Amino acid sequence: MPLRAEYPEEGELVVGTVTSIRNFGAFVKLDEYADREAFIHLSEVAAGWVKYIRDHIREGQKIVARVLRIDTSKSQIDLSLKRINDHQRREKIQAWKNEQRAMRLIEPVAQALGKTADEAVEQFGPVLIERYSSLFAAFEVASADPARFTKENEKAAWTTAFLKVARENIVPPHVTILGTLEVFDRSPDGLGHVRDALLAAEQVDPSSVDVQYVGAPRYRIRVQSTQYKTAEETMKRATEAALKSIKASGGEGSFARA
Repeated sequence: MPLRAEYPEEGELVVGTVTSIRNFGAFVKLDEYADREAFIHLSEVAAGWVKYIRDHIREGQKIVARVLRIDTSKSQIDLSLKRINDHQRREKIQAWKNEQRAMRLIEPVAQALGKTADEAVEQFGPVLIERYSSLFAAFEVASADPARFTKENEKAAWTTAFLKVARENIVPPHVTILGTLEVFDRSPDGLGHVRDALLAAEQVDPSSVDVQYVGAPRYRIRVQSTQYKTAEETMKRATEAALKSIKASGGEGSFARA
């Protein structure tokens, strides 16, 4: 099911499996590029002097590396292990696992369409990658926001089957955003006015808005949603409700995003 170019690009992070180790470096097959062979020179295995290469890498190990150079005329790809950090490594591995899962989910979609997995990928894979950046992201959008997905792909014959598989297999991702409300009222009934303001914020959407005490007059407000834009809009409405309430009672307030 080829969805990628024949070769990676210079600077790209790739996932590979170490197949052979020599004193001068290691040979790797690129999992995302039809097991195309690449090479890591000893000097690119780790920062500093490497005395024993097997102290850093072993046969059969799954690695994330950065592409340094490509010579298509010689089918030569040079990689580096030392030129990425742990955060980049974790993100790349997770993205790779997600795409592996997405390719498995294509199979029931294809079955529902009466096609092979290869035929299904050829039909809508490139479109979805261009629109959502990856197949897994497309499944996430279909699960979290089916109305949006349907609208963006309404003329496609495969949309219904894709949505069904997404709903059955993908838990919508959650976005959490935080901020700080400062509300106070020095009048005799000020404590009640503050309570009413905080309740006004939560009542905007009780299922996604949570207000927690930090230390008077500061309160942490947390909003969760499946979409970042929705979370931002809910946060805006919740804080506006709280500030409107406290100011209507003669108090004062402010809000700052975390």
